[in-house]
Amino acid sequence: MMFIMNKQLFLNGLEKLNIAITNTQIEQFEKYSTLLKEWNEKINLTAITDDDGISIKHFLDCVLLLKYIDVPENSAVADIGTGAGFPGLPVKIIRSDISLCLVDSLNKRINFLNEVKKYLGLNNTKCIHARAEELAKKHEYRESFDMCFSRAVANMTVLCEYCLPFIRVGGTFVALKSSGIEEEVNESLSMIGNLGGKVREIISAPLPESDITRNLVVIDKIKETPKSFPRSAKRIKQSRK
Repeated sequence: MMFIMNKQLFLNGLEKLNIAITNTQIEQFEKYSTLLKEWNEKINLTAITDDDGISIKHFLDCVLLLKYIDVPENSAVADIGTGAGFPGLPVKIIRSDISLCLVDSLNKRINFLNEVKKYLGLNNTKCIHARAEELAKKHEYRESFDMCFSRAVANMTVLCEYCLPFIRVGGTFVALKSSGIEEEVNESLSMIGNLGGKVREIISAPLPESDITRNLVVIDKIKETPKSFPRSAKRIKQSRK
């Protein structure tokens, strides 16, 4: 018997978001939930391991952005600091047309993500063990993505320096943040401009089946990122002091 997230809760939430799902995709989420629980006993992937939490705070929270954000067909998408695959993998399950690049600095997480990719049969999905600030300097990844998502916990100023260099001019960065983000975004405006970005909007998105409100910070890439960015992790950290 499969270790399963709360399927009905998940389906109720998808209905409220007006997001369609097939039986095959439901099975993929069930397999993902199973692997998340199994691997979490060996390595620390998430503090959320109960069925309701996985359904709402991981899966629904990630696909939530598809209700509010236009992801063009066949987009090349990067998920920076993906951790256990959030938000990239749930989005990929719903939108199999996109090509997805998952980036994380811990190899044990990448091992997990490769197992998920294989077990779920996800095509056009790449899992890369790398530090974002180093990978973004490489020609094949720099400004090569249509969109970038991140649910990382970093401050917006830091997060933008890690993510915006990956996005082509005309592309979009979406940061999934908690409520009360306005001051943090305002403090990051100067750096966002330096990186070639411009804040389009902050979307307040209620998370179904919960009392949580997710904020989606949408940033357009309007010009190339100067070659001096991203700086080293040490420089980025020092600049926040």
